[in-house]
Amino acid sequence: MGKKKGLTEDSLILPAPSFASTIPIVDTHTHLMSTFSAYREKYRNGRFETIYDFVRGVYAPGEGRPRVQSIVDVWCEAPVQSMWREIADSAVAEENRMELWGGISYWFVMGVHPHEAKQYDDFVEKDILEAMTHPRCVGWGEIGLDYHYDNSPKHLQQEVLVRQLRHAVRLGKPLTIHTREADEDIERILKAEVPRDHKIHIHCFTDAPELARRLLSYFPNLFIGITGVITYSSNLNTVALVRQLADEPTPPRIILETDAPYMVPSNLYDSLPGVKGRLPFCHTAMIPWTAQFVSQAVSEKFDADEVMALGRENARIMYGV
Repeated sequence: MGKKKGLTEDSLILPAPSFASTIPIVDTHTHLMSTFSAYREKYRNGRFETIYDFVRGVYAPGEGRPRVQSIVDVWCEAPVQSMWREIADSAVAEENRMELWGGISYWFVMGVHPHEAKQYDDFVEKDILEAMTHPRCVGWGEIGLDYHYDNSPKHLQQEVLVRQLRHAVRLGKPLTIHTREADEDIERILKAEVPRDHKIHIHCFTDAPELARRLLSYFPNLFIGITGVITYSSNLNTVALVRQLADEPTPPRIILETDAPYMVPSNLYDSLPGVKGRLPFCHTAMIPWTAQFVSQAVSEKFDADEVMALGRENARIMYGV
């Protein structure tokens, strides 16, 4: 059997199609290395050979496309990937951000995902604590509880979460929280370990709206992350939550994110009539379609530009980006 050739036609999905908006994009949660790896796996002979080529090419502004202003990259593996330092160092100097990143502001958070709690140890913790001192580090995460897959024992997930929370609180680092089907335990632990005024980002919220409402009421600096999963017909919770928040007199405390390379917004396909099948991965430039869906879900009480502007302002409050 002959060797399978890598695909080369990446122009259909990269960059994202036109979207009429002048609001710059801020992605508060992306896995950049995983996204680039997904690209290289799918398009082995593609145009972009380095992660910087990919960012400049895919996220570049163009006619009818808003520019990507800032990304918050997430490192949550154990052991910690050594590549984080090279990428973070490359974004420290303004001239490097212009040359390598095309003017995009790169920031990152680091922690250990609940799936990998069983891999957490003193050596991993030491690496994370070192990363917390980097000038491009804006938070500790993603960390939390995930009882859907239960890849690590529940009691161990809880122990590792508490251990990381205590370090983050001591350092004053904002928190990026992953929670899935662990409502009672995540609420109990956060309220026990985290000061009420601490900054918290509940990443890719899909659980019961009641949990989000209780957390928002208790923590005044807590924000709900909205990804492309809100566009999926199987996810009713996130839609119900944003509708409830839109009915309140204060602006919704939501921030926009991709969780790239996962969860392509399903409404994006309406803008890609020439593409057959599903797209192989998500990326930051797809944020506007999530904003568009949020706008439609709340009966256009906020238009897509207002949703994007709200997300940018809340990202500034949450992470300072």
